[in-house]
Amino acid sequence: MRFARLALLTTLATYVLIAVGGLVRASGSGLGCPDWPKCFGGWIPPTRAEDLPAGFDRALFNVTQTWIEYVNRLVGVAIGLLIFATVVSSIIHHRRDLRVWGASIAAFVLVAVEGWIGAKVVEHELRAWIVTVHMLLALVIVLLLLFATHTAHAPDARRTHDPQRRRTLLLTAVTGALLVVQTAFGTLVRGAIDTAVGPYPTLPRAEWIAHAGALDLPHRQLAVVVFFFSVALVWRARRHHASDRALSTWTTAACGLASLQIVSGLSLAYLGMPAVVQPVHLVVASLLFGALSLTALVARDEPR
Repeated sequence: MRFARLALLTTLATYVLIAVGGLVRASGSGLGCPDWPKCFGGWIPPTRAEDLPAGFDRALFNVTQTWIEYVNRLVGVAIGLLIFATVVSSIIHHRRDLRVWGASIAAFVLVAVEGWIGAKVVEHELRAWIVTVHMLLALVIVLLLLFATHTAHAPDARRTHDPQRRRTLLLTAVTGALLVVQTAFGTLVRGAIDTAVGPYPTLPRAEWIAHAGALDLPHRQLAVVVFFFSVALVWRARRHHASDRALSTWTTAACGLASLQIVSGLSLAYLGMPAVVQPVHLVVASLLFGALSLTALVARDEPR
């Protein structure tokens, strides 16, 4: 159980990193540190433009954006250390279960890859497709950690042969895949907005959404599709798995998060893209992915 608690803590910390990443994007702090892994040539960034080392343009320095990005990097390092501790714990407590320690090691490797991609994000000045890969890889890390946690809690769980549970698993997998595509569209939409409004820093936020481009419509449509698929999951859980409290809990959570995702998306679209809502929108999508992942893991096994 020690490993399961540590893996769960690491998963929650990964969500904190996603939230901080959303704050970085919402505040326009992605290039707050123009170099990597250092920030303005030092391991601790300056607090005044006058303290910048030679070779850096003082006009590019914004102390708030610099420290938001710097904190994002510090959280990333903390996540790396936590996942390393998770790997060590998995080997100590579950060395005979390849599923547990294998998933933990895979998550640790992907965190290292995330760090490398983070460097490329800075190097290529927030290129939209690189930011999208960065976000989707974070979801894969969440999935691996949840898989390891679930497996450690129920190492002897048997795979289900119940056709109804298999159909629920399939519906969950399809819903999760649609959510991943929708999330990718969302990061690309934000990239299109950044590209369009970048030359016009004084453009009011309320006008940003007009520059979202053609990807905005499928992003919105997929949000509605994901919501109705989530409703279908709740219906299936109540109709075919009424005695399974875990399935009821996670399908209900997924449906609630899908609803909240639509509400936050509408707030961005019709309330002038308030900065505070952007990280909320991102975190809700990530939590929805986690709820669907747990739904799939529970549906895959025979009920206990």
